[in-house]
Amino acid sequence: MTLTVSLPDGSERTLPAGASAADLATSIGPGLAKASVAALVDGRLRDLSRTLPDGARVALVTRSDDHQDALWVLRHSAAHVLATAVRRVRPGAGIGFGPPIVEGFYYDFAVDEPFTPEDLEEIEARMREITATATPFSRRRVDRAEAEALFADDPLKLERLAEIPEDEPITVYENEPFLDLCRGPHVPATNEIKHFKLLNAAGAYWRGDENRQMLQRIYGTAFYTRKALKARLHQIEEAKKRDHRRIGEAMDLFSVEEEVGPGLVCWHPAGARIQMELRRWIEDLLARRDYEFVYTPHIANEALFRRSGHLPNYAENMFPPMVDRGPGSGAAAIRLKPMNCPGHCMVYAARPRSYRDLPIRLSEIANVYRNERSGTLHGLLRVRMLTMDDGHLFCTPGQVEGEIFTCLELVRTVMTTLGLSYRFDLSTRPHSGKRIGGDEVWDAAEAALVQALERSGLDYDLDEGGGAFYGPKIDVKFRDAIGREWQGATIQLDFNLPERFELEYIGTDNRAHRPVMIHRAILGTIERFTGVLTEHFAGAFPLWLAPVQVRVLPISDAQQDAADSVRDALREAGIRAETDARSETLGYRIRDGELKKTPYLLIVGQREANEGSVAVRARGAEKKQIVMTAGEFLARVTDERDSRALAP
Repeated sequence: MTLTVSLPDGSERTLPAGASAADLATSIGPGLAKASVAALVDGRLRDLSRTLPDGARVALVTRSDDHQDALWVLRHSAAHVLATAVRRVRPGAGIGFGPPIVEGFYYDFAVDEPFTPEDLEEIEARMREITATATPFSRRRVDRAEAEALFADDPLKLERLAEIPEDEPITVYENEPFLDLCRGPHVPATNEIKHFKLLNAAGAYWRGDENRQMLQRIYGTAFYTRKALKARLHQIEEAKKRDHRRIGEAMDLFSVEEEVGPGLVCWHPAGARIQMELRRWIEDLLARRDYEFVYTPHIANEALFRRSGHLPNYAENMFPPMVDRGPGSGAAAIRLKPMNCPGHCMVYAARPRSYRDLPIRLSEIANVYRNERSGTLHGLLRVRMLTMDDGHLFCTPGQVEGEIFTCLELVRTVMTTLGLSYRFDLSTRPHSGKRIGGDEVWDAAEAALVQALERSGLDYDLDEGGGAFYGPKIDVKFRDAIGREWQGATIQLDFNLPERFELEYIGTDNRAHRPVMIHRAILGTIERFTGVLTEHFAGAFPLWLAPVQVRVLPISDAQQDAADSVRDALREAGIRAETDARSETLGYRIRDGELKKTPYLLIVGQREANEGSVAVRARGAEKKQIVMTAGEFLARVTDERDSRALAP
């Protein structure tokens, strides 16, 4: 008896019946067998030891710090080794979830006392003892009764076990003596896990529910090479230095005050200037692309969000209703809006539309409100009052490609101006389940997105089945200065809301048709984007974004009038300039300007006052100063601002 599998190059290989992915690797060559850690079987990641089905498509996964599947299986296995070590240090620890994540792994534990840094050192030492031996990760299938017996003393696992559907197989993995309820897969043995580091411990509610018990979560990371681990640890240290909360406090950009409420940002004047510049910039870009600006209420009748589908599907992220008890209101429930799209649909529906009116491009930079769990709030990156750079386009099916193309061009302009490298993911129709529109509609929509991407000359990764039930989408991912990837703009086709709101336009055939709706957010939320930019630039914003662009420093009181005159000329030209004539020493004031990341410090001594010149000290130039006339500097700084240069 034999089985046949197909390989990524299109070739086929025949193996004895019952052969595993490890057997396949060995049949190809000893080098591949030694390098393989898992296999993709018909697109699903599986252990090397599992039997291959006849006719399967198989791709072997080898050790690589650049391959997400390879890192996923390594980090999943590292999480199990972490749990094994914790049980050696604290034998009674309850075991929660232990998944791999984008940058590493974590495991949640029910313990009486939080883990200390000393505990983490001991646990990591035990992990190294475990990984020094080649203990295999063994998988076996069990029935429900056996699983309940195996985890009888672990209520967290019993809760998870109860959620597994009756028709779904139950599997456990063992790396002796640790046993866990797990779908897998894992690397073949513990000695594959060589380069790892435990990072920190923090409290985490069981299943993210703040009404459940508090667990202790240990975070770690793992790689196949020492070099990659070292680079990641360096990135972590650099990220701490660039933390936007620390920089925001030092530069007096914003605060989150306990008395105001968690996740509610108070923008200070310096931070507000950054937000103002981002708003002006994006609104100017949109106005040039024929967007119309609208304003919609921050609160609305609850019925609007029921109609849009937000209330039945998004209620847990919405704030509770307020009751309108005014005359004639009927005690209607009022909600803070979580999104702008229902309001924009109402603007579109306010009057009849013709195909001649389309496309209609609506934009609103507006606050929306989301009741994020308190444990997820994080500075500017996760807040409860968000300032959305929101846009909704209404067009005919034949206009979709052109509108997507203009959105992509806008993304490219924004990312290039800010010096950010970026990439695109195209998410197509869900594989199963309900979706709006037939295959013909989805075929045309997906083709339009592909054509727009290719027309733009852009490479993209395909996320098959990753689209929403109401349409395919393009996600933009960008990297910051230290290599972290962030979710950026989203361009989403929507067949759902036009149906829910019965939106129409009269076509060339004089009959009513549904428009296609496109959601697009280029910056996303101003709060999050500002937080990311703060960390990307480490607070040293390019001149056009800097809260204070120029600080003028007279050496003594005798030069203050000359310094104020320079400042006034700069302000007249629209440059954000200040005079720092405090009684502190010049050295102190220079140092303070450097700490505030001011792009230019202008020193005015008696010679400069007499000659109408300034000694220019550019950020990053250390002690180097260039003397030029005030007029020459004004021309230089206005050109740098107007060109939105990243550096002088």
